Amino acid sequence: MADTIPAEEIRAHRRSYTTFERLVLFSVLHIALVLVCLALAFLGDAPLIAFLLGVGGSLAIIVGLMVRGRAPDLKKMAEDQ
Repeated sequence: MADTIPAEEIRAHRRSYTTFERLVLFSVLHIALVLVCLALAFLGDAPLIAFLLGVGGSLAIIVGLMVRGRAPDLKKMAEDQ
């Protein structure tokens, strides 16, 4: 007799996997942004531009991942209707 996994459990697992994937993507992008800003500030001798790029880039990453994260939810809602 084959064991079947309930659909709720599969959806919960997929949701947690997607959340973890977004967290890892944010971490990698943010580390890269910080390294670029540090290089620009110290090696490029442009601390003000590096600061503005860091703040603007962080906000852009957060907003981008929030918008990207909502797309599957919106798609799922459209399919359910």
